[in-house]
Order: sequence, then C-alpha cells, then structure tokens
Amino acid sequence: MAPQNLQQVIDAAGSPVELLRNSQIGSYIYPVVPADFTNWIKEQKAWRDTAVLYDQSHHMDNVFLKGSDAIKLISDTAINSVAKFPVNKAKQYVPTTASGHVIGDGILFREAEDEYVYVGRAPASNWLMFHGETGGYANLDVEVDRRSNSRPYGDAVARKYYRFQIQGPNAWAVIEKLNGGPLEKLGFFNMSEMKIGGMNVRTLRHGMAGAPGLEIWGPYADHHKIRDIIVEAGAEFGLLPVGSRAYPSNTLESGWIPSPLPAIYTGAEEQAYRNWLPANSYEATGTLAGSFVSENIEDYYLTPWELGYGSFVKFDHDFIGRDALEKMDPAAQRKKVTLAWNADDLGKVWTSLLNVDGPNYKFFDLPLANYGSANYDAVVDADGTVVGYSMFTGYSSNERRGLSLATVSPDVPEGTELRVVWGEPNGGSKKASVEPHEQTDVRVVVSPVPYSTVARQTYQGGWRTGYQND
Repeated sequence: MAPQNLQQVIDAAGSPVELLRNSQIGSYIYPVVPADFTNWIKEQKAWRDTAVLYDQSHHMDNVFLKGSDAIKLISDTAINSVAKFPVNKAKQYVPTTASGHVIGDGILFREAEDEYVYVGRAPASNWLMFHGETGGYANLDVEVDRRSNSRPYGDAVARKYYRFQIQGPNAWAVIEKLNGGPLEKLGFFNMSEMKIGGMNVRTLRHGMAGAPGLEIWGPYADHHKIRDIIVEAGAEFGLLPVGSRAYPSNTLESGWIPSPLPAIYTGAEEQAYRNWLPANSYEATGTLAGSFVSENIEDYYLTPWELGYGSFVKFDHDFIGRDALEKMDPAAQRKKVTLAWNADDLGKVWTSLLNVDGPNYKFFDLPLANYGSANYDAVVDADGTVVGYSMFTGYSSNERRGLSLATVSPDVPEGTELRVVWGEPNGGSKKASVEPHEQTDVRVVVSPVPYSTVARQTYQGGWRTGYQND
C-alpha cells in the first residue's frame, strides 16, 4: 500500500534526509504569473528606481480563521505576542516546534474582531490547520485556499483573493493617483480601505522595496480589472509589473530568508503532526538542496534568532516551544547576514557552462540560483570549519553582485572573508533539479542585512531592522 502520510513516506525512504535530498518534484515554482513582462533586470531596477507591481495572488496559501478561539490558536502557536493585535493590523506569524525550532512564517491579517487571515507558505499554514483541527478549539472555523498549482497546464486557476503590492520610490505617487488625491500614510502593517476604479480594496501599509507602499487585495474576480488600472496609472511614474522570475530575488536586497526547512521531521511531540500531514504535502515532497549534507535532519533545524526573528520572541504567553526557547542563550545563536560573492569566483561558476572538457559547476541561474525548496550551502572559514549556512542565493542587478542570505556563527564579524561551498558532493544528488557537476568554493564577504542601504535605513520590519512586532 502506498504511503498515506508524511511519517509513512519517511519510513519508506529510510530517513528524512534521504527523502528530501532526492525528491523528484523539481524546482520550486512561483506559479501562474508570467516569468517576466519586460526583462528581469529592468524589473529589479524598477523597484529601486521607480515603482513596481508585484502580483502575489498565486504563490501563497490563505488560511481563514474565524471565531472567538482564533486568537487563542494564534497565541498558542506563535512566538509573537498577541497582547497588542487590534483589528485592521497585521503581524508576522512565526511558529516553532516543542524543541523551539522554526516551522516557517507568514503574515496574519486581523480583518475583523474574530476574523484573521494567514498568508504565506505551506509549513506555517499546515501547522495552523493541524492545531486548529486537533487543539479542542470549540469556537473556531478554519478554511484554506491553497496556492495555485505550480504546473496548471492550461487548467482554470482561481483564488479567493487577488493580492498585489505597489512598491518602490514612486509607489506613493501611483497610489495617490489611483485614490484620486492624497492618502494617509498609516503606520507600518496597518490596514485600511480605498477605491480603485470604483471598486473597494483592502490595503496594508507595507514597504518591501525600502519605500512606502501598499499591499492591496479583493475578490479574485476583480484581478484583471484592478491590475490593468494600476499598470495604466503607474506608467507615467515608471511602474513596471514584475514577473515571477525577478519577484523572489527582491529579498536578496531586503533580507528575509523565505524557506528554512520546517523542523517537524523528528520529535515525539510532532509525531501526531507527521501522521496528519498527507503523503503529497509540501513537507513530504519538498526538496533539500545544497552542499551542506548531514545524515541527521536536526542539523538543518534553525532557531528564531538564527533567522533574525529574535525580537519576536515574547514570553508573555504560553506557546508551543516556549520552554525550549527560554533555555536558549540568544547570544550563542547564529546570526543572519548577507554574503557578498566574489565576482571572479562567481564568474568562473558561470563560464564553466562553456568548458567543453570541464570542470562544470552547479548551474547558477539568474536572478535566483536556488534549486530546492530549502537550500543549505556550507559556509566555511579558512580552516574549512562549517560556520553557517548560505540559504537564499542569487544576483542583484541593483548591487551588481551575487548575494546570498545566510546564518553564521555569532563571533564572525562583518567584513570577514569566508567561503561558500557551491554545488553538491559526489557529482550531485538524485533531485530532479540537479545536473551532474563538481563542487567549487566561492569567496564571500560577511555583510549587513538588509544589504540594500535604502532598505536597511528606511524599512520598518522586525526581521530586517530592530522593529518590534508587538
């Protein structure tokens, strides 16, 4: 009988590492949205120089939580405090396992007194759904609107909401033109409403590109009309729609690590969860990629501090993982940094495509070079000691550099030269996304996060700055 749940899938594979390092699902895809509208370089430059429209309608789950117990479910599963969480406010949601390791993250929107929407990747949405179903919450209704199919092959695609972001230094001029006049710049992560083309839209004050912007959403039936109005209004301000090729690379400049491995593959406390997750879940089919290889899946688990979420940890409430986190020394945890890749070394990786007789290094795609759902490349010092993981890798045309987001030992200062081991050992794993190749070392310099000076100095978001997500 074929495996029915994650635990059975792990047992059949022999180990979580064997399962994930040899997954046949292929590359992680940002679905439906065209790869580009102009080209990825122009689209990257537009979020720095003019304005962009991000279409986020398809690559994230929506989990709708309704009822008076919804806030209790959130409080019970989040490291964040919900002591301050008024209506028309959003906050980042970060859950951990009983061992205090991160499962994932996303954004929670409080749309009404007892109505919340989680928006983000599957690991945190699955965790919310499991505990909502099994946690004894009497007054709670949970509904999920899953991300669009990665490969729809022409089948109809529909979501409950469209979701756009208008970002960049000219974003507010575009927004006020759409509004027909001045619009109040609410505080970060505050929600409101406005009209676009006579249609009501909900808004969230955001700023992903380092300047004031808005996230907007409404019924998916309005997607095309709203998009066309925004693109037309933004033309005079240089607004470009951003395709799915450039879109994920914006975080290289702004500093969020999107896809750590969910720390749920071991632990007695998570056994029921592994039995609940289906055999075709993200956790059962995802890919673990990179040069760091350990037979122990727990070596890939990360704490909130290692991902830059330390300021979110609040011990004013009971939550899953609290006891373990209280025993951890924040100063001893690895820290999030940006790694700036040496141009000559990265150039050798690119030009190896032209080496008829080799060596041929792992293909470094542009502008995003990740080839797994969760990416862990070993970061080593001069002695070859692993001091961290490079986890999200690509190229920024704004910075003219290869960059990666990483977590490294706390005693490694900015300016230190380290090396990223690029490519997998022994010619590569059996993953569908991996071609035969050789490993090579790339020199990198430990740099600030966010790497973008604009984002670092102006963005109000806890995982990028010292902002407190209360």
